[in-house]
Amino acid sequence: MTHMHDPILIAVDAGGTGCRAAAGTVTRGILADARGGPANVENSFDGAIANIIAAVTEALTNASLAQTPMARITGHVGAAGANSAETMTKVAAALPYGSCKVTGDKETTVAGALGDHDGYVLGIGTGTFISRQRGGVVSTVSGWGFQISDQASGAWLGHRLLERTLLAHDGIEPHTALTRRTLDSMGGLHRMRGFCLTATPTDYATLAPEVLTAAQDGDAAALAIIARAVDFLEKGLAALGFSPGDRLCLTGGVGPHYRGYLPEETVRNVVAPQGNAMQGAFALARQAAQQNG
Repeated sequence: MTHMHDPILIAVDAGGTGCRAAAGTVTRGILADARGGPANVENSFDGAIANIIAAVTEALTNASLAQTPMARITGHVGAAGANSAETMTKVAAALPYGSCKVTGDKETTVAGALGDHDGYVLGIGTGTFISRQRGGVVSTVSGWGFQISDQASGAWLGHRLLERTLLAHDGIEPHTALTRRTLDSMGGLHRMRGFCLTATPTDYATLAPEVLTAAQDGDAAALAIIARAVDFLEKGLAALGFSPGDRLCLTGGVGPHYRGYLPEETVRNVVAPQGNAMQGAFALARQAAQQNG
């Protein structure tokens, strides 16, 4: 039996491909979690809210906390697509929990990766963000979405690959094994163009492993793309005041792949993430409950 003085907590990492929710208490920590469907609140607001609530409900059930009155629940949701205060407020208002803070997924990823430590995070999956945590305050560059930002991301790598393949097709750049293979696997130039007319960032990101694998094999086109990505990541870290020896976490599906390409002084103090974004959201929910208590 959970007592009144041990607040019930929920935490959600709401991403574009799916969400993860956790339920537990301040003193006992995470007791159970659950997975749910896509939850990018920018792409599909109503669908994201429904999937978040469904995942939380399942997590509460798994934690034997299903009977908890909604008003007694303190939560933190890190939501992909929650890029403005207006969106965060709208998401929070749509959720039924007593006290629920909503941030973007960058904040929860940083909280999970670094815990209470000062340091830097390269969060690179389908998208990219570069963050610094100093004295509990998080500052971020990039992460503004594929159309205008997110260099070095999975989506960016896939897009650059098709751009480079087209340049090779036109004889502007030399073909490599990677560009030939790409043109072939895409079904030729016109099918490749057709793919690009409707491709989402997630679609482009499916091509990222091709670049990463080819770079390991020394393919010149892949290495040129990776070099551009590394240049951007270096500049992003510099913009946030990074110094050699500062704590650095490489997270996301693509992030760790850059370790071998970043300069030695940059990765001198690379540390494994302490936890994931869901665990980061739970830590933030716990902080909120303790402050409110």
